[in-house]
Amino acid sequence: MTIGAASPLCTWLFAACMSSAVSGFADDASVSSGPSGRPSGSRLRRRNASSKRLAGASWSVKTDSVQSRSFANVCMGAPCGSGISGLGSYPPFESCPEDDSIRSETGPAGDVSFFGAGLPGLKTRPVQSLRRPVRASAGKAFSVATHPVQPIKESFESKKTSTKPRRVVVTGMGVVSSLGHDADTFYANLLEGKSGVSEIENFDCKEFPTRIAGEIKSFSPDGWVAGKFAKRMDKFMLYLLTAGKKAASDAGLLTEDQMKGLDKSRCGVLIGSAMGGMQIFNDAIEALRVSYRKMNPFCVPFATTNMGSAMLAMDLGWMGPNYSISTACATSNFCILSAANHIIRGEADIMLSGGSDAAVIPIGLGGFVACRALSQRNDDPSKASRPWDKDRDGFVMGEGAGVLLLEELEHAKARGAEIYAEFLGGSFSCDAYHTTEPHPEGAGVQLCIEKALAQAGVSRHEVNYVNAHATSTKAGDLREYEALMRSFGENPEVRKSILRTAIAMHPIYSGC
Repeated sequence: MTIGAASPLCTWLFAACMSSAVSGFADDASVSSGPSGRPSGSRLRRRNASSKRLAGASWSVKTDSVQSRSFANVCMGAPCGSGISGLGSYPPFESCPEDDSIRSETGPAGDVSFFGAGLPGLKTRPVQSLRRPVRASAGKAFSVATHPVQPIKESFESKKTSTKPRRVVVTGMGVVSSLGHDADTFYANLLEGKSGVSEIENFDCKEFPTRIAGEIKSFSPDGWVAGKFAKRMDKFMLYLLTAGKKAASDAGLLTEDQMKGLDKSRCGVLIGSAMGGMQIFNDAIEALRVSYRKMNPFCVPFATTNMGSAMLAMDLGWMGPNYSISTACATSNFCILSAANHIIRGEADIMLSGGSDAAVIPIGLGGFVACRALSQRNDDPSKASRPWDKDRDGFVMGEGAGVLLLEELEHAKARGAEIYAEFLGGSFSCDAYHTTEPHPEGAGVQLCIEKALAQAGVSRHEVNYVNAHATSTKAGDLREYEALMRSFGENPEVRKSILRTAIAMHPIYSGC
């Protein structure tokens, strides 16, 4: 590209869409010269008229063999003197005494050529430059070596969204809990009525009024999590990775051979946590009391709730939707519904979804004790969590992880996957009432139920089982029960149960 000017254009020219601003001044007849030295109204109108004529012209850039697109409706002014400080007084192409002399290729009648083509009627006088002069003789073009950048050629294909409804099924399950570390053992213990609640053993809690929890007594991430990470990660993340991989393995999608032919860009992970890496964060605070130099460099990434999903996706190589949701006891429900929606909308074919928490530590226990929300039935741990019971005195903490592998129906059938269940629909709602107290009429619960039934296309008389939230708190249980009775009271077939009685408060299965 050849530029017919001896001095750099960027120090002399100022290009801007100024025609609108200039026209505004042109119509103002009250403008007159004053102490600031601004031109009178007549001189300003003449300058504006000249600027408009220049702005109306089409200027072109010439290259060696290609004529580029024209640049129209552009006003050009000199960024010096009063030309920038007051738009009404900027002179078109006024020379700047602080800049280089203009040495340019001239066209007929001495017209200056800035882009390889002369602008008729535009002349300038040479000005002594204060910078080191450029070695170019007058009348000769000053060549600038350029390396043309070729834009990436994108191919746009017309992709129409399928109007056929996409159905979502469950093809894999993984669990880490106080009742077992695989789905079969977990379910068998539930049917036998066993409880995972016991005295806390991982730390000394004799000074706490509550000394029981659904604590995992034995757990090993061997074979599921690399050793270097197992030593650094918070337990919530170890539970998450283990349960997530178990769900993928149960679905036949864990090894590279099993995932051969799988489009990993359409496989995602959405596993949440209510509390995140509390132990990692607590350890970082204790280290900071000594010195910031004592802090673990992994304390921030391994404490955030979304890092579990990210680590699992990196391990599997899945590049689809990846994030986490944190909504207290309803965390897993939110994650499962959101993951299903990704599949329904055609954004993914496979999603690992669920929740994980490991808050049975001093700071976690102490926080809930301060809320006066925990049961103090320490002498009978297995019966401490008693939802809807007249003697209920609060919930019991728990820890673990539960993950489901959701898959688009046709995708699952194509690879011959075993299908456990179908996801029909769900919904979100909010009481919008109080931080901890439920709405007096259970409005949020009932709204959520109504919307979920509508989305699933299921009538209330077709429902035969409800897995309730039921926190064993005085107000919460009562309001939820009343909302359930309003929705399903006339359905004699419906059955209700609460998994938290066996595994205590847990983000895996709780939520309305």
